[in-house]
Amino acid sequence: MSNVSILRQKDMLALLSSGFRADHRKLDEYRKIEIQTSLYEKADGSALVKIGNTVAVAGVKIEVGEPFPDTPNEGILTVNLELLPHASPSFEPGPPDENAIEMARIIDRGLRESKSINYEELCIIPGQKVWVIYVDISVMDHDGNIVDAAGLAALAALLTAKIPEVKVENGSITFLDKKRPLPIKEKPIPVTVAKIGEYLLVDPSLSEEEVSDVRVTFTTLESSLIASIQKSGSGTLTEEEVLKIYDLAYKKAVEIRSKLNELGVENG
Repeated sequence: MSNVSILRQKDMLALLSSGFRADHRKLDEYRKIEIQTSLYEKADGSALVKIGNTVAVAGVKIEVGEPFPDTPNEGILTVNLELLPHASPSFEPGPPDENAIEMARIIDRGLRESKSINYEELCIIPGQKVWVIYVDISVMDHDGNIVDAAGLAALAALLTAKIPEVKVENGSITFLDKKRPLPIKEKPIPVTVAKIGEYLLVDPSLSEEEVSDVRVTFTTLESSLIASIQKSGSGTLTEEEVLKIYDLAYKKAVEIRSKLNELGVENG
């Protein structure tokens, strides 16, 4: 951490000691979350999520493809994330950099390890043809906590996505006019907590991320099971802090999942 960052961290620690943050939130409080779905007619599913001033858009495209050799009877999910140059001065044009790739992996792992989608129901012809789900996420504005915004956008887009019904005869696929929702079983929610000094902050803003010692993203399920954990930063955590972060992440995931349901963002 640079000398400037150390000075900024000291100023922030003085503020956090009062129990509040620079934007007047409590330590365990998210910024305002806004969710919009079905934004693009040509996408099979789409969503925009705003967490404070951080904005992420996710689009879902579903195509017929070949299964992986080791999972011949299962569909495929692939997640990509792009940090658009206009979203932040630190983002550069060109192929996804290491940060974008790592964020995409966190979101992909949370969806995949949670078994959120019944991939066997995406099999069309065993060993030959399956549905391939592409989730493309674009970060439109960066003010901290991209992973939570992007992960929630991906989930909301998948929840509103639909695939065509098909009929298979003699190895030939016929697409029918009717569509059905994706076979989604779980709603994994990523929640990121930053540690600054001795304080744990839910949903860190950009200024908080820049002076944080470490950040941890827990992706949890409604059952309280953990789908994935990702740590970033060189700081350390005690066992007590890890458990507290998990408790915060699960509690906040319940609130966010309820918000999805209240907005009607659910499979069906």
